Amino acid sequence: MKKLWEVVKRYKFFLAFFSVNIALLFILPDTGWRSFEITGDNLLEMLSILPPIFVLLGLLDVWVERETMIKYMGSGSGVKGGVFAFILGAAAAGPLYAAFPVAAVLLKKGAKLMNVFIFIGAWSTAKIPMLLFEASNLGVHYTLLRLACNIVGIILIAVLLEKSLKKEEQQAIYENAEKL
Repeated sequence: MKKLWEVVKRYKFFLAFFSVNIALLFILPDTGWRSFEITGDNLLEMLSILPPIFVLLGLLDVWVERETMIKYMGSGSGVKGGVFAFILGAAAAGPLYAAFPVAAVLLKKGAKLMNVFIFIGAWSTAKIPMLLFEASNLGVHYTLLRLACNIVGIILIAVLLEKSLKKEEQQAIYENAEKL
């Protein structure tokens, strides 16, 4: 019984949304079926994207030494670490939810928390293919202005997030990444 309760606790959000979908199916059948179709499509998309990401993470975990990661993205990396994190995030492919397992591996390997925040910010706003598409459709001036604003915003957010977290909270983040 205790095991069942732990499973329910762990998957409470999934179970809650699944229950809402089931209720919706009975209350508004058309909307309920559409909801299940969208959920299924999203699940299939995730299942097609996550396995390659996990393979790359495994390779990153095995091939890149902890000392190398600390050198380029650790606490002593300075501006070089932030630039490297930004380039890594901008060159990445895939949806934002794929960035979080990568961020966990970076933390596990000793990357500075601020650099991981910069990585996630770059992944979400400054992907190179997105910039090229934007420049061709909205113009180079607009794209460069937006990119400059994003870079400033990403750095500010990363600094504020790192400074606002207590040492114990930062340590908890590293410990959680270590468990994954």
